[in-house]
Amino acid sequence: MTQWSDYTTAERIKILRGPDVTQEQLAEATGLSVATIRKAERDLGVSLQTLLRISDALHADVSVILGQQAPRRAMRGADRAMMRELSRAVHDTAAGVGTDAPPPEAADLAAVLRTAWETYRAGDFLRAGVLIAPALREASAAQRSAPVGRQCAAAGAPTDAYRLAAYVANQFGARDLAYAAIGHAQVQAERGGDTMRAAMVAAGRSWIYLRDSRLDQAAETARLSYEAIEPRYGDRDPALLATYGWHVTFAAVVAARAGRVEAADDLLSQGHAVAARMGRDVTVNGTAFGPATVTAQAIGIAVSTGRPGKALGLFSSIGDTSALIPSARNRLMLDVALAQADTRQSDTALDTLLEVCSAAPGWARHQALPGVIAQRAGNGSVTTAKLRKLAAILGTSMILR
Repeated sequence: MTQWSDYTTAERIKILRGPDVTQEQLAEATGLSVATIRKAERDLGVSLQTLLRISDALHADVSVILGQQAPRRAMRGADRAMMRELSRAVHDTAAGVGTDAPPPEAADLAAVLRTAWETYRAGDFLRAGVLIAPALREASAAQRSAPVGRQCAAAGAPTDAYRLAAYVANQFGARDLAYAAIGHAQVQAERGGDTMRAAMVAAGRSWIYLRDSRLDQAAETARLSYEAIEPRYGDRDPALLATYGWHVTFAAVVAARAGRVEAADDLLSQGHAVAARMGRDVTVNGTAFGPATVTAQAIGIAVSTGRPGKALGLFSSIGDTSALIPSARNRLMLDVALAQADTRQSDTALDTLLEVCSAAPGWARHQALPGVIAQRAGNGSVTTAKLRKLAAILGTSMILR
């Protein structure tokens, strides 16, 4: 496989520019001539100053241009621009920089945060990041301008904004930024004394641990998150039940990833019990939970613990999935495709994968499973036409073994 450092500087510039940006557009963005851009893309020798201007326009560090470090997976120009702005918003607001702007109206801020969360749940991570960066600044300004006695009460908005910033960063593989943002969210949740928000932040940290392969920390943090909000037997508050149910189900996912199948099944049974008490799926502070949600997670757990037949059996009984948020439906179908691949239904698995990736290409580019499924299904007796179509959608290469 070709490494990033194997490319020439010219090739790396062309790859980062991508098909959506012409040489003329890059020249305009850099303030350089088209002839200079062409010279750079032919390795005819350009100055470091020129490379710095090109790297800035491409929203990439110059070390990436020079091949000293690789760009993050699936990163395009718009992705890099968003991540740079998101990073600035997270770090600046945490340091109190730029938070002295006039605060927004509370209703306007709530609407912006709601839209950002809805966009994220729909699987449009790029747009969610674009929305949450200015919203984070507004939430911080609103908290700073609140009267002394109400600043703790105003911590809810920055908690939610930092948490969403952490989620977006985690989706784009920016682990350091994700850790920083979730840490700021934790500080705000503790400042506000909001138990449920604190539990959501803890679950968010557990997810970052999970993606960072820190399974022991992920499991322990997940346990703390659901134990902190465990409802009493007689509780019927849908918000409390949904929040607890989601957290205990997520803990089951973590246990499954760690290979603790029995623990995963025990936690999952608690999630099913809570969902049954609720009777329907609801969304609370950006978190959706209910019967459809827990069954979808059960399918993923069955796949990750080597029980693809059970996963397909659960899928055949799931019924209406309209209650699932778009990203959850997409993930469900990836799990189904993986189960199909693992049961040697190669053509069917690729069809399912193509359907998901075609419907949500932006979401699929930031998932690891499509490549795994393509590898497994590609080992069967299928044509390469589907794999080529997947490669075109995901902007990557599919390698048949």
